[in-house]
Amino acid sequence: MFAGSHLLTVDDKGRLAIPARFRAQLVEKFGPQVFITRSYLPCVEIYPVATFHSVVEQIDQMTDRKLADKAARAFIGHAEETELDKQGRILLPQLLRKLARLDSKAVAVGQNKRIEIWSEDVWTEFSSGQSDELADAFAFVKR
Repeated sequence: MFAGSHLLTVDDKGRLAIPARFRAQLVEKFGPQVFITRSYLPCVEIYPVATFHSVVEQIDQMTDRKLADKAARAFIGHAEETELDKQGRILLPQLLRKLARLDSKAVAVGQNKRIEIWSEDVWTEFSSGQSDELADAFAFVKR
């Protein structure tokens, strides 16, 4: 399970070091291969290969073909399979960096089965404006 947030730096070549805690979970449980793709939110998502394939299968099983095509175009069409290098870094594709407005400052946000990579500025703006929606969402959670 990926949980927590980490401030990161994207280098001049577009590489990002996956936080050690996330990297250990990825490599030990799934191996060094990951898929990077876009989100419906202004961020990039990183998936272990098996999890990515599971989402693709769910898209394939959608009964509304128009929505399935939109989901496939965004999720699969922007996906790139890559591997963590020896320093635990991945190369974020330029198009995905542009779509997510990623520059040198980024935030990795654990989301259980995936990791989101946000521009630090976009993440700050997005997460600070969520209090009403968070209250609504947690109203359904038994704690």
